[in-house]
Amino acid sequence: MNILLIEDDAVLADGLTHTLTKNGFVVTVATSGAYAEHLLHAQDFDLIVLDLCLPDMDGLELLRKLRNQKLPVPIMILTARDGLNDRIDGIRQGADDYMTKPFELRELEARLQALIRRCYGGFSNTIEVGRLILDTRNHQVQADGQLLSLSARESAVLEILLMQADKVVSKERIAQRLSAEGDALADNAIEVYIHRIRKRIEPYDVVIRTVRGLGYLLENKSHE
Repeated sequence: MNILLIEDDAVLADGLTHTLTKNGFVVTVATSGAYAEHLLHAQDFDLIVLDLCLPDMDGLELLRKLRNQKLPVPIMILTARDGLNDRIDGIRQGADDYMTKPFELRELEARLQALIRRCYGGFSNTIEVGRLILDTRNHQVQADGQLLSLSARESAVLEILLMQADKVVSKERIAQRLSAEGDALADNAIEVYIHRIRKRIEPYDVVIRTVRGLGYLLENKSHE
């Protein structure tokens, strides 16, 4: 699932990105309302986590804009505003859930999963493309029932491509996913990982296409 996290606190955003990524989510961070609107026009998201105290606008204003535009994406408010009237206003303006800071990460994860189940009718822990099966709980990929042997970085790249199968994934998003693992990336690192992964998955009815100027697209060979 692809999450847009709208949060201007860099420390909190980094921590949430790291935790949610390890739990199988793909996280994109927006530090302002304007940038969030830009991202929402440029790409699709499955879920939005919204802070109300943004540097350029009130989060409720952004929420109203998105709901007036008939954006169907579920939205969770995550804020320090803990008053009853604040919670009521958030729900009335179109939020699907409201959670206050400080919070426990386990509760946030559980409520995000519950929100996904309510809005999408369930969430499978496995993703199957061709003869590859990704288990999002342990971040492992099987090919014809056997564990696919890849490096940690290669596994992370393949995971994000499988989770966004049939959609173009930008190099920037892949780089963000890898940066959550720690070390800096060499300039051509992503191209190297893609090349290696292509060779490994070629026998299993899955291809990775390069979409010039946009990124990479993983799909079943039957789509050729």
